Amino acid sequence: MELSNRTVLVVGGTSGIGRELARRFAAAGSTVAVGGRSPKALAELAEEGFGTFGIDVTDGSSVASARDAVLARYPELDTVVTMSGVMLLEDLRDPAHFDAARTTIDTNLVGTIRVIDAFTPHLVGRGAGTFITVTSGIAFLPFPPMPSYAASKAAVHAYSEALRAQLDGTGVGVVELVPPAVATAGQERVNPNALPLGDFATEVMRLLSADPTPREILVKGVLMHRWAERDGTYDDLVAQRSQALAMLPGRAKADARKRP
Repeated sequence: MELSNRTVLVVGGTSGIGRELARRFAAAGSTVAVGGRSPKALAELAEEGFGTFGIDVTDGSSVASARDAVLARYPELDTVVTMSGVMLLEDLRDPAHFDAARTTIDTNLVGTIRVIDAFTPHLVGRGAGTFITVTSGIAFLPFPPMPSYAASKAAVHAYSEALRAQLDGTGVGVVELVPPAVATAGQERVNPNALPLGDFATEVMRLLSADPTPREILVKGVLMHRWAERDGTYDDLVAQRSQALAMLPGRAKADARKRP
């Protein structure tokens, strides 16, 4: 995948991985626009020279309006990155978790579909282009405190596979980016093993530039997640990650009360 001279829209690019990838595409010589919900972050990015657009992926009207604005300014758009996502803790013993589940699915899965649907006619009409969807290592190796996050990202993986098959022959490719834990927005404090953002972005851009571009962008730090079932490590790793259930509010105290 040629990284220069592209016209890229990063939806959900106002922070973290999305913001860094926007900067990397720009540094490689591409024209880059960023969509997101934070007016402050969009203003900062505009000062850096990015095209900026307000968009809420949970609102179909917002997505349609943003699409129209993006295509009016960038009719040559050829790459759409769907970065928007939320990560929420859920205690499945508490029915109140459903609000978090609904928010997660609507943002991570349905929001991705809204963005793809909005730009598919344009890219297919061009006869060339790329969707870059974003899943997670958690799609392949669940993190039990975040069940709906894992489910939503697994669904985006399956959706990406189907989208690729359906767009075959149109000239539009589908690339799935599968991040591990990356040190963004204080994540390094939550997970001291999180991959530094700069190192992650460098490896991603190297993999994207390969010819042919891999269908899945798998940095070294995510391989243990992606291939856990194949390698026979899945059950042990899920058991290890289940220890993090103690971080759920009230879970440790409730479990302690049940012990004899």
